[in-house]
Amino acid sequence: MRAPTPPRKPDYLGYGLGLRIPHYDHILETKPQVDWFEILSENYFVPGGKPLHYLNRIRADYPVVMHGVSLSIGGTDPLNQDYLKQLKALATHIEPAWISDHLCWTGVSDINLHDLMPLPYTDAAIRHIVSRVQQVQDFLGRRILLENVSSYVTYKQSEMSEWAFLEAIAKQADCLLLLDINNIYVSSFNHGFAPQDFIDGIPVDRVQQIHLAGHRNCGGYIIDTHDHPVIDPVWDLYAAAVRKFGHISTMIERDDNIPPIEELMAELDHARSIAETVHAEETLA
Repeated sequence: MRAPTPPRKPDYLGYGLGLRIPHYDHILETKPQVDWFEILSENYFVPGGKPLHYLNRIRADYPVVMHGVSLSIGGTDPLNQDYLKQLKALATHIEPAWISDHLCWTGVSDINLHDLMPLPYTDAAIRHIVSRVQQVQDFLGRRILLENVSSYVTYKQSEMSEWAFLEAIAKQADCLLLLDINNIYVSSFNHGFAPQDFIDGIPVDRVQQIHLAGHRNCGGYIIDTHDHPVIDPVWDLYAAAVRKFGHISTMIERDDNIPPIEELMAELDHARSIAETVHAEETLA
């Protein structure tokens, strides 16, 4: 028997977009039918200035979530306390629905590689990351979301699948997950696993948000670039995620080759249509 569709989470936001500079004025002038926006946290750490000015005005009309790229939760350097203070100050100022970052490391010895580096899937890494997540959550006074990253290499030391690694960290640290559907597809292509296995291995009660994005297929491998529309296999995988996880706040990410906001809203409408179709099928089943 098919499992029932999970109910809407109390803090379900609907369908959102990543807030990007080229769209600031258009959003303020037209108030597009977008349910919420996700901001890149580090872009708004500087007190005052244009970015924060626009964010304050947009925040008055839309719910906002914060998404970071510099927490380095899997790193071996001590957690950056100055970064955490800026993160908390911004959260206090804009009152986001939630805060997320990536399950990765971003540098060593205070050198930022400006990339999201993969981790070995080991029990030792789980213990290390769980401790750091708990420190971050205690400091912020809230649970955080961790996102699965795209990867291009693996570690010989890994003892389990990525999805088992994610599940263990989420449960032991009592944090939530941001499930990036494109990243699942990219990594499955690069490493030869079945993307449905990833979906199947993630616990329903831990997924708080979904990312959808495009990538660049280089033939023998795929690079996660966020500069193309979402492709059909990723849409199919999104449908599978909706069947399992139910009503999850979903957004479109675009970080380069940013088109007019109407094009991104069309993609967002497609995501909404897929989810509504899946939910309708579940109701009839």
